[in-house]
Amino acid sequence: MSTDQNQQDLTVPTTMRAAVYHGVNDVRVETIPVPEISPGEVLVKIHTCGICGTDLKKIHTGSHSAPRVFGHEMSGTIVRVGEGVTGFAIGDRVMAYHHIPCGECYYCRKQTFAQCEVYKRVGCTAGFAPSGGGFAEYIRVMDWIVRRGLVKIPDGIPFEQAAFIEPVNTCYKAIQLLNLQSDETVLVIGQGSIGILLAALARKTGATVLTSDLYPERHAVAARFGLDHPLDARGDVVAAAKAVTEGRGADVALLAVGGDALIKIAMNAIRPGGRVMLFAATQHGESPFDPAAVCMDEKTLMGSYSSSVAINDEVAQLVLDGYDNGFDLTQLISHRFSIEDAVAAIELASHPQADSLKIVIQPSTNLVSAS
Repeated sequence: MSTDQNQQDLTVPTTMRAAVYHGVNDVRVETIPVPEISPGEVLVKIHTCGICGTDLKKIHTGSHSAPRVFGHEMSGTIVRVGEGVTGFAIGDRVMAYHHIPCGECYYCRKQTFAQCEVYKRVGCTAGFAPSGGGFAEYIRVMDWIVRRGLVKIPDGIPFEQAAFIEPVNTCYKAIQLLNLQSDETVLVIGQGSIGILLAALARKTGATVLTSDLYPERHAVAARFGLDHPLDARGDVVAAAKAVTEGRGADVALLAVGGDALIKIAMNAIRPGGRVMLFAATQHGESPFDPAAVCMDEKTLMGSYSSSVAINDEVAQLVLDGYDNGFDLTQLISHRFSIEDAVAAIELASHPQADSLKIVIQPSTNLVSAS
């Protein structure tokens, strides 16, 4: 690192506050060292990090060794730059993908990037085993992420908007796989923040989009994105989907929430030859479904997991340009927590309420209380 760079980063402390995972349902806010960076890497001061359902599953199931710092839907400011880094400088506002594939293996050639072994390695950390690290004040972004997965945020675009780039990528990937047509009807089951994103992106294709959820409050937020066909999930969603499609059923059902029982509802809600997209089924297990629905009724059961590097540029433009053009994703944020209140943030995200959507942790802000 040059002398000038050393002088510019003297304000970076040696320790920071972080929400550290210690085991099943055991997260503690602690003081830990600020991570050191190596050549080709950058250190980012986190402004906003969203809490993702996959973070919660890891915390609640104990699927990962401890200690770790989770959090991967993040944005912030570069405060240190390692030797050899080009195109980025101290003071740049950025978001970082935590997964980037090798680009050369069999799975990358087939554009099944989430199955690439390099992709499965996490390239952002607040210390300990790399796990994203966004639930902390600073993260180390490793060299292969800096080269292909670090995105500059233009002036005038809020950090909160930019923090949605990674989750929007995962949703946009699923929508692209469905190859929706303008004459099709799509049923999106679940209107949390991810469900609203999936539905809003599906609507951009020209398809008719039906949204199902238990809470009118969530339908009210969805309406801000032009989603004007709400269904009460407490009613007969299958009958409702058939009622608006001349009795056929929807062309596509998108499952934006977990729950094996919902797979049957989704399969019953689509027409013969229709497609069901599983988006939230991220734990292995046995999920029975009717094989004849796939064979005789020619219904397709699909899945989409994580992001696609092939659409990074397109998604960045969609999110960053969208802030002033009808795609203001900050409207999906219902609660903001300081790093000191990170455990309360995780608790609320784990037990969604009618008025809770995207919950974010903002380590670099001085929030008086969650809002």
